[in-house]
Amino acid sequence: MNEAVTTLDAADIMAIMKALPHRYPFLMIDRIINMQGDESAVGIKNVTINEPQFLGHFPENPVFPGVLLIEGMAQTAGALCALSYKIDGPKMVYFMTIDKAKFRKPVTPGDTVEYHVTKIAHKRNMWWYHGEAKVEGRVVAEADIGAMLSNR
Repeated sequence: MNEAVTTLDAADIMAIMKALPHRYPFLMIDRIINMQGDESAVGIKNVTINEPQFLGHFPENPVFPGVLLIEGMAQTAGALCALSYKIDGPKMVYFMTIDKAKFRKPVTPGDTVEYHVTKIAHKRNMWWYHGEAKVEGRVVAEADIGAMLSNR
C-alpha cells in the first residue's frame, strides 16, 4: 500500500460518505478533525433524540448504546485509513477485533461524542487503533479495535 498522506486536517460528512459504505441510520460520525495521516484523528458525533436506537434503548431514559460508541470509534479509524491513503471508496470495512472495551458513563441525547483514535499497528490492509469516546473531555468508553479495508 502507498504511504499515508500526513496532512489531512478534517473531513466533513460528504468526505466521510465517500470513504465509508455506512449510511443512516448506521453512520455514527458527522465529521472528523485533527487528522494526522493514518496515525490519529478525532471523529465527532452529535447525539440527538430523534435517532432510531432511542425508540427502544430506553424510551423513558434514553441511553446511547455502548456498542454504537465502539462502532463510532471503528468508523472514525476506517475513514481515517481510507482518506489518508486516498482509497477511492466506499470500500468495505470489516471489524476484526474488539479488545479491552470499557464503558464508564452513559451518553444521552444532547451530548457531543468525540472519538479519539490512535494507531497501534498497521499491516497490509489491516489496522489496529486504541479508541476513546469522550464527552466534554471525560472518557465515557474506550477499546482497542482492529479492522480491515477490503474491495467488495
